Amino acid sequence: MRLGPTELVIILIIVMLLFGAKRLPDLAGSIGTSMKEFRKATKDALDDEDDADASEETSDTSSDPDTEPGR
Repeated sequence: MRLGPTELVIILIIVMLLFGAKRLPDLAGSIGTSMKEFRKATKDALDDEDDADASEETSDTSSDPDTEPGR
Protein backbone atom coordinates (compact mmCIF):
# COMPACT_ATOMS: atom_id res chain seq x y z
CA MET A 1 0.00 0.00 0.00
CA ARG A 2 1.58 3.23 -1.13
CA LEU A 3 0.63 6.76 -0.23
CA GLY A 4 0.23 9.14 -3.11
CA PRO A 5 0.58 12.91 -3.00
CA THR A 6 -3.15 13.40 -2.42
CA GLU A 7 -3.15 11.13 0.62
CA LEU A 8 -0.07 12.86 2.04
CA VAL A 9 -1.72 16.28 1.69
CA ILE A 10 -4.86 15.01 3.44
CA ILE A 11 -2.76 13.56 6.28
CA LEU A 12 -0.84 16.84 6.60
CA ILE A 13 -4.09 18.83 6.80
CA ILE A 14 -5.45 16.50 9.50
CA VAL A 15 -2.22 16.80 11.50
CA MET A 16 -2.32 20.59 11.23
CA LEU A 17 -5.92 20.63 12.44
CA LEU A 18 -5.15 18.35 15.37
CA PHE A 19 -1.94 19.95 16.61
CA GLY A 20 -2.04 23.47 15.21
CA ALA A 21 0.58 25.22 13.12
CA LYS A 22 2.44 26.54 16.18
CA ARG A 23 3.12 23.09 17.66
CA LEU A 24 4.20 21.42 14.40
CA PRO A 25 7.88 22.45 14.61
CA ASP A 26 8.10 21.14 18.18
CA LEU A 27 6.35 17.94 17.16
CA ALA A 28 8.67 17.45 14.18
CA GLY A 29 11.72 18.06 16.36
CA SER A 30 10.63 15.55 18.96
CA ILE A 31 9.88 12.96 16.26
CA GLY A 32 13.32 13.54 14.76
CA THR A 33 15.00 13.15 18.15
CA SER A 34 13.05 9.97 18.83
CA MET A 35 14.03 8.51 15.45
CA LYS A 36 17.69 9.36 16.09
CA GLU A 37 17.62 7.65 19.49
CA PHE A 38 15.84 4.61 18.04
CA ARG A 39 18.41 4.24 15.25
CA LYS A 40 21.26 4.56 17.76
CA ALA A 41 19.71 1.94 20.03
CA THR A 42 19.18 -0.53 17.18
CA LYS A 43 22.74 0.05 15.93
CA ASP A 44 24.12 -0.52 19.43
CA ALA A 45 22.06 -3.70 19.79
CA LEU A 46 23.32 -5.02 16.45
CA ASP A 47 26.91 -4.16 17.36
CA ASP A 48 26.56 -5.96 20.69
CA GLU A 49 25.13 -9.00 18.90
CA ASP A 50 28.01 -9.00 16.41
CA ASP A 51 30.54 -8.72 19.25
CA ALA A 52 28.90 -11.65 21.03
CA ASP A 53 28.99 -13.74 17.84
CA ALA A 54 32.66 -12.90 17.28
CA SER A 55 33.63 -13.84 20.83
CA GLU A 56 31.65 -17.08 20.50
CA GLU A 57 33.57 -17.98 17.33
CA THR A 58 36.87 -17.17 19.02
CA SER A 59 36.07 -19.35 22.02
CA ASP A 60 34.93 -22.21 19.76
CA THR A 61 38.18 -22.26 17.77
CA SER A 62 40.45 -21.80 20.78
CA SER A 63 38.84 -24.54 22.88
CA ASP A 64 40.47 -27.42 20.93
CA PRO A 65 44.06 -26.48 19.98
CA ASP A 66 45.02 -30.06 18.95
CA THR A 67 42.98 -29.96 15.74
CA GLU A 68 44.26 -28.13 12.72
CA PRO A 69 41.93 -26.23 10.42
CA GLY A 70 41.23 -27.95 7.14
CA ARG A 71 41.83 -31.51 8.36
